[in-house]
Amino acid sequence: MDHALLIFLLLVLFGGYVQTVAGFALGMILIAGSSAMGLFPLPVTTAVISLVSMVNIVMALHGHYPRIYLRGLVWMMLGQIPCVALGVLLLNFLDASAERLLMLLLGSFIILGCGAMMLRPRPREVVSGRVGYLAAGMGGGMLGGLFSAAGPVIGWFVYRQPLSVPEIRASLLATFALGTLARTVVVGVDGGLTREVWVLTAWSIPLVLLATWLGRRFPPALSEMNLRRLAFALLFAMGFWILYSAWG
Repeated sequence: MDHALLIFLLLVLFGGYVQTVAGFALGMILIAGSSAMGLFPLPVTTAVISLVSMVNIVMALHGHYPRIYLRGLVWMMLGQIPCVALGVLLLNFLDASAERLLMLLLGSFIILGCGAMMLRPRPREVVSGRVGYLAAGMGGGMLGGLFSAAGPVIGWFVYRQPLSVPEIRASLLATFALGTLARTVVVGVDGGLTREVWVLTAWSIPLVLLATWLGRRFPPALSEMNLRRLAFALLFAMGFWILYSAWG
């Protein structure tokens, strides 16, 4: 096992554990760590994130389908799915012709995404209308297509809705499931599901399942808030390192 694969799998284990105990984004940890250390090309990393996330999402959503806010989900998908395809196409173009710009976008996304996830969104008095869900879907879809991490946009938007916590969680999971599925289909049609992607995914899925079990069986001595702060600090550092490397 080479060092790049070993480090990537350690990131998978760490990210899966943090996500289990704190609800944090596994995708952002993987993409930030892999890119900061130059482990694998960005299109490969994002494809693996989509496949691994799909396993977790399907398991987490099982039994919670009746709680999904369907009207919002439909309008969000109408905005998200076309923009996922645009994001994947943009990722492939930038990876081939403008690597520095892509790294600048990635570093900025990680830093701004952390900032958005640290905010506690203030709930609205009424549920957003079609335009709001459509716009959130478009923004999340573009980031999901580019970086396989739509959470900062869609998560912030859905948590602003005056819905119950079970409805919010189920709606988020359903949104991520459909967006991830759409991204995987687009990447597959474009020829991006390479042997390298499947090998990394095969190594990663058992570790994600292990991390989930560890997080439930052995929660950390740190409080959830302190664990989030530690993860955010690491992500901020990696985001700034990616920006520094892109400018260098």
